[in-house]
Amino acid sequence: MKKLLISACFLVMANIAFAQEITLDKIYSGYYRGKGISGISSLKDGENYAVIEREGIVKYSYKTTQKVGTLVEGGFESYTFSDDESKILLQKESEPIYRHSFLGKFDVKDLKSGKIISLNNGDFVQEPKFSPDAAKVAFVVDNNLYYQDLASGKITQITTDGKKNSIINGIGDWVYEEEFGHADFYQWSKGSDALIFVKSDESKVPEINIPIYGKNLYPKLMTYKYPKAGEVNSTVSAHLYKLSSGKTLDLNLGSFENYYIPQVYSTAKNDEVALATSNRHQNKVDILKVNTSNGAVSKLISETDNAWIETDGMTLEFLDDNSFLWASERSGFRHLYWFDAKGNLKKPVTKGNWEITDYYGFNPKTKEVFIQTTEKGSLNKVVSKVNISNGKMTLLSQTEGNNRADFSKNYQYFIETSSTANKPYVYTLKDGSGKSLKELQNNDALLSKLNADNIATREFITIPNEAGDQMNAYIIKPKNFDPNKKYPLFMYQYSGPGSQSVSNSWDGGNGLWFNHLVQKGYIVACVDGRGTGYKGTKFKKVTYKNLGKYEIEDQIAAAKWFGNQSYIDKTRIGIFGWSFGGYMTSLAMTKGADVFKAGIAVAPVTNWRYYDSIYTERFLQTPQENPDGYDQNSPTTFAKLLKGKFLLIHGTADDNVHFQNSMEFSEALIQNKKQFEFMAYPDKNHGIYGGMTRPQLYQKMTDFILENL
Repeated sequence: MKKLLISACFLVMANIAFAQEITLDKIYSGYYRGKGISGISSLKDGENYAVIEREGIVKYSYKTTQKVGTLVEGGFESYTFSDDESKILLQKESEPIYRHSFLGKFDVKDLKSGKIISLNNGDFVQEPKFSPDAAKVAFVVDNNLYYQDLASGKITQITTDGKKNSIINGIGDWVYEEEFGHADFYQWSKGSDALIFVKSDESKVPEINIPIYGKNLYPKLMTYKYPKAGEVNSTVSAHLYKLSSGKTLDLNLGSFENYYIPQVYSTAKNDEVALATSNRHQNKVDILKVNTSNGAVSKLISETDNAWIETDGMTLEFLDDNSFLWASERSGFRHLYWFDAKGNLKKPVTKGNWEITDYYGFNPKTKEVFIQTTEKGSLNKVVSKVNISNGKMTLLSQTEGNNRADFSKNYQYFIETSSTANKPYVYTLKDGSGKSLKELQNNDALLSKLNADNIATREFITIPNEAGDQMNAYIIKPKNFDPNKKYPLFMYQYSGPGSQSVSNSWDGGNGLWFNHLVQKGYIVACVDGRGTGYKGTKFKKVTYKNLGKYEIEDQIAAAKWFGNQSYIDKTRIGIFGWSFGGYMTSLAMTKGADVFKAGIAVAPVTNWRYYDSIYTERFLQTPQENPDGYDQNSPTTFAKLLKGKFLLIHGTADDNVHFQNSMEFSEALIQNKKQFEFMAYPDKNHGIYGGMTRPQLYQKMTDFILENL
């Protein structure tokens, strides 16, 4: 009997040892955490680069790939060099505000003398920036703009009218930050003698009040200005501050589009700064030149579009002769154009049925721009260089996968970060011609763990929609896939304008959870329908003024296509999405109720009337102008159609997609006597994380799928 017990025990242990699978515990314990290289920054000489390591800011040689020395010892969250690299700005700690904004404590170290000075006497600041001459640092405190002289330590206050929820100087309000993609809205002149900044008057913008429960007897309120679609936005203005006089001049933008000021740029001239301004519909953008000597404003170019312009991702680069490069979708694909200093088009730099997805810089010696593109297919991102004079284009990266680059200042080297759908990130040092010199970091150990746990591969296919388009899709099948068996299908999507969920790149987030589900016997698929990016404007902008209409039609069409495949059980198709994807899931479970058996919507918009002005109006115009575009594509309108099992999830402190969205949708479902599940996460924002929140959330969603699909 004793011997038998030992054998049984051995068998149990053996099963545990060899039952290798991807589990939620492993995902959220950090077991699958990959390796990377943090804070890569080329030094001015082009022969060395800096990274953040445990010991501090460390210097490496491109040529030898060996550590040269430690620039600054200590633990830092981030760093920035002055233009001449005589000084370094060190971020010591931070407190987040919204998605991009944060309060930080910073030191400036003189790398020649070793002298260290604290910004703002060691107190919190926002968005510090070196002056080009490295003598000063500007920053924002309590909505006012300041600068500090680094030699004397003297702090000069530029504005005095800053007030919470009223006047903001030099940084954006909530909606500017969220939808234009950055928090800073000021810039030094190249001559370091002036600052151009944007002032936002948000006093008339309606407030949102979000209860924060914590462990308080009475909940506290998080109150901030949030302009919803069609409502009053901040009134913005541009101002010029001259350091010599200490006076501020109001810039006259009355002759130009001036409803929004999405960006402030440096130019090549010491006495010049550029502004990008836009109308409310965001289908016209003016690029303006501001003379910092006298405040004169003139127009360089105007960009127009029948639908919208991507005001959140503009590319503008001024060259040494003050000619400039500008990215535009005027050809139907995003390409680079070269203009002279007066704003006259010299020539298109790139062209073709592919798009520029990132801009890295310009080498004046070789007249080459360095870019990331989709020239090898919309699923892939590759790195190339283009001579702006003769148009010669040279591929520098691998032809497949997602490849991006961190270039040296002289463009003689770059560190390539690459991945594919089935291979995690590899960091490779290459020379300026694209030749591999040395692999700096890989994730072979992570891949070995995943292979040992029987990770399934992602396959790419195309699926037709009713308009005749071929939609990019991926599918993940169980490793023991049997073509004669019928599997339940779990679909994921995001589907937002210009987005991409189907790409030949590593997905270390939901991708691992999807594999967990695949190991439970599901097939997982994702489809990028109309409205998504990197396939040209015709495909992307067909959704204009009807946001959600064509996107959900394509997800329904894709589900039906899958349902007609011999290996899919058409009675067991589910769908999941977060944010815009949650909105789509909510539409799928109502408009597509006959197709989808179960759905999970996390933090969904349920009526675009409740979302912010800049994002929503970019695609829909205002509710006053286009009421049907809002109401006829709202899942709330179609709540009566719900049939399947539906799980609605939202964080109560979501500052982005307000909890109000799920409350309105819930009420509509209730009044239509529809049964559904609801999970609220107390005091959690749009990301729904913190402590054990993510493990609990994904266990909740997994259990829901297992029980209902």
